[in-house]
Amino acid sequence: MKRGSGILLHISSLPSPHGIGTLGRAAYDFADRLKAAGQRYWQVLPLGPTSYGDSPYQSFSSFAGNPYFIDLELLAEDGLLTPAELEGISWGDDPEQVDYGAIYQNRFPVLRRAYERGWQRDRAAVEAFAEGRTWLQDYALFMALKGHFGMESWIRWPDRAIRLREPEAVVRYRKLLAEDVQFYTYLQYLFFRQWSALKAYINGLGIRLIGDVPIYVALDSADVWSEPQFFQLDSENRPVEVSGVPPDYFCADGQLWGNPLYDYERMRADGYGWWIRRMDGVRQLFDVVRFDHFRGLESYWAVPYGDKTARNGRWRKGPGLELVRVLTSWFGDLELIAEDLGFLTPAVHQLLAESGLPGMKVLEFAFDPREPSSYLPHTYGRNCVCYVGTHDNETLVQWEETVDREHIRFAREYLGLAPRQKLNQAMIRAGMQSVADLFIVPMQDLLELGARARMNAPGTDWGNWRWRMLPGAFDEALCRRLGRWTEIYGRAAAPEASAPAAGREPAGPLGESGV
Repeated sequence: MKRGSGILLHISSLPSPHGIGTLGRAAYDFADRLKAAGQRYWQVLPLGPTSYGDSPYQSFSSFAGNPYFIDLELLAEDGLLTPAELEGISWGDDPEQVDYGAIYQNRFPVLRRAYERGWQRDRAAVEAFAEGRTWLQDYALFMALKGHFGMESWIRWPDRAIRLREPEAVVRYRKLLAEDVQFYTYLQYLFFRQWSALKAYINGLGIRLIGDVPIYVALDSADVWSEPQFFQLDSENRPVEVSGVPPDYFCADGQLWGNPLYDYERMRADGYGWWIRRMDGVRQLFDVVRFDHFRGLESYWAVPYGDKTARNGRWRKGPGLELVRVLTSWFGDLELIAEDLGFLTPAVHQLLAESGLPGMKVLEFAFDPREPSSYLPHTYGRNCVCYVGTHDNETLVQWEETVDREHIRFAREYLGLAPRQKLNQAMIRAGMQSVADLFIVPMQDLLELGARARMNAPGTDWGNWRWRMLPGAFDEALCRRLGRWTEIYGRAAAPEASAPAAGREPAGPLGESGV
């Protein structure tokens, strides 16, 4: 990994029109800003369709794209919508917060109109898109079934035959729900068409996309429903144990995530084919992948299904280096980042060292004066990624307001700050000047925003994943300041990188951008 820096900003946080960030003009404008500021990387969160709670880490599919991110103005330019059909719709009243209720109620009727206009016109292109995407048929049927059963989780569908995916039931429902299956198939065609064009534009600027592969998939997902044999389920396909993390200093009950756990013995017997297919889907979206909860490959916390907290869990051994080596051998050209945060044991440290993957250093964790910290910049080696904070942390402004005052005093002393100098900017510069190969700063911290801009507070189930950047916030002055820091500390993008000659052409024929 070349020395460089980048910004963490999820697609949903872009200042696009119609209530949520999308793959349209605002995404292209942000990429231009990254280029002007000398950045090499744009990091986003998982792109899958979100379920209850709106978390990108709880998706209906680990392969599909989120229909919310399909840009409606691009659909209008393509003749799939009329400008009038985008007027008079409530997308929410606060430009700095996504109103997921309004998006859920109003987005799909608009997308249905685009499908009705485009399905026959684009049918041949959709069929070409679907070829080789073995996950697509199962996902489209799964979503059609969810609509048919009132969006209930599949483990509560009243028809046991389709819940257990009996072949005759699959054939019957595929015929009964054919129109809805086509609709969800077409949405994926539109998403990947727009994503492919955007990625080509970003890469043409010399910028690489960092994505995220959550270690677990959601229980209510096409992944689990379609391939239950690879998960720890009972005879009715209900979980035996589920995921979480144990109680710690921050959370006395631990964190109960609730994802089904993998049957690693079955996966090993299959040559880890499930993981190979999943990673192949991810590498088509991103240039670099952050492997979420990497420590769970060494051992993972298993909680009895039905428990209300994670207190009664137990540690169970994971596949460790065996799975890492399978993935790195299959995808030698894909760079991985190990998210090695949380409860770390000598065995986890050994797994990271043997894998050779860069781990993560988080500056907000560095300044506890009571004990030595491997997150302090002077302790880094090159093979790591330094973050100010992650999507799960407070913003820097919020952290400075709420953390123990001794942490702040030590941070200011460590960074050599005079009384009137800003800690926020000094923290960013400390990460920039560290020897870590890669430095990433959340957009909220560049903008010096407070608690309302926090992306996610783990252990809470309301108000997360909502923050949006205001139009014009990433202005010329901020761009110049970031660009100067990037230049001073040797992280600037190569000057020869340039945009593709075709410019911003997000609606070209499918396949021209590698979809």
